[in-house]
Amino acid sequence: MYSYQFQWGVFMKKGQELIVDIVDVEYPGYGIGYFEDFKVKIKGAVTGQKVRAIIKKIRGNVIEADAVEIVKRAAYEREGICSSFGACGGCTYLNMDYAEQLKIKENMVKKLLDGAGITQYDFLGIQASPLEFSYRNKMEFTFGRDSAGSLTLGMHKRGRFFEVVNLDTCVLVDEDFIKILNCALEYAANNHLPYYDSRTHSGFLRHLVVRKAFKTGEILVNIVTTTQMNCDFDQFINAIKDIRLRGKIVGILHTYNDRLSDAVICERLEVLYGRDYIIEELLGLKFKISPFSFFQTNTYGAEALYNMARKFAGDLTDKIVFDLYCGTGTIGIIMAPKAKMVIGIELMEEAVKAAQENARFNRLSNCTFYTGDVAEVLTKINDKPDVVVVDPPRSGIGPKAINNIVKFGPDTIVYVSCNPQTLAADLRIFEDAGYKVKCVECMDMFPHTYHVETVARIQKEYN
Repeated sequence: MYSYQFQWGVFMKKGQELIVDIVDVEYPGYGIGYFEDFKVKIKGAVTGQKVRAIIKKIRGNVIEADAVEIVKRAAYEREGICSSFGACGGCTYLNMDYAEQLKIKENMVKKLLDGAGITQYDFLGIQASPLEFSYRNKMEFTFGRDSAGSLTLGMHKRGRFFEVVNLDTCVLVDEDFIKILNCALEYAANNHLPYYDSRTHSGFLRHLVVRKAFKTGEILVNIVTTTQMNCDFDQFINAIKDIRLRGKIVGILHTYNDRLSDAVICERLEVLYGRDYIIEELLGLKFKISPFSFFQTNTYGAEALYNMARKFAGDLTDKIVFDLYCGTGTIGIIMAPKAKMVIGIELMEEAVKAAQENARFNRLSNCTFYTGDVAEVLTKINDKPDVVVVDPPRSGIGPKAINNIVKFGPDTIVYVSCNPQTLAADLRIFEDAGYKVKCVECMDMFPHTYHVETVARIQKEYN
């Protein structure tokens, strides 16, 4: 990284201001334009905009810049959807017509696959989220302060990590979330409870995490604090229970976290009221969701995504399915009623315990789940899979685990990806190992952001 660059007779430096016409969008959500002979990447900018930006980084002939002002808006942009948009960093594309968002995501994925040399496959486009608004079943709100120093509870301000924007409304969640947020903020302000300042590492209140099951209406509220002071939460419990909600509060939790990072981490958990889980339903099956277990944040979108994966897997009758990076076992459990056997592997012990419990919960006796690194556990399994489903973290699978999967020689591999960059790289490795990408389809699980899920069907090539 350089603070300045001289190229082709043009001198550029960090902090310099540019006016750029955005002509394309690349993953992860960079608007692309050109200035002289430099390629300019601006986070959140979209095709058709003219943007005033400040250079942040220069690497070779590529400039990364921060938007300062939208000088000219794209023709398809819209306004007035949310009063917090622009200040809140939660949404990137809320100002865009939803159909345009889908086009951008579809094109981002196709360009990454093209760049990896993945060709001659059926691209099936992108499915829209069943809900464009109020689709999230989980939100992590942060306690902080605004520019005036007042206590806030909401999302980090865009470009200002140490400021938190109060959310009077949020189009990503239903009204129950905002009612709970406002109740928690009022309680904290009335009791003069200090927020945790990540710069000084002092304070008490860190996060408020709300999870809601769409099918059952069950709600879990989790207040996250440091151990720097003691607090009687009886007033908070009563206030939360007294809110008139569409859903039902089934648990109120207190999580202790003294880690320095801003992530929600559980060092100790206390149940203040009720129980420490909610029950959700997907495709006719029930899943127990604990406060820190992974579950897709778009319930109806998850049903569409898993239907897509099940379709790509084909007929599972009398077949053995490996569910790799299985988390709480959701995909494997959904496939288990048709399969002969499901074997799941997951690194996190807590998630594996949840997967085992979810299998019992649905009276499925053909599921076995192992704890450990996927690449290592695969070397110790004797069963041969007919179908392998992989749903890895954003970092992807990688050559070592792919090599171990290929050694089993499964006829079909279904790759469910939350990061099309690592998906493209991994698909290249699979094809080099004698497999062929047959079809790819995208699922929009996160409207108004640049994130997109992608499912690929990979088949073994027989000479």
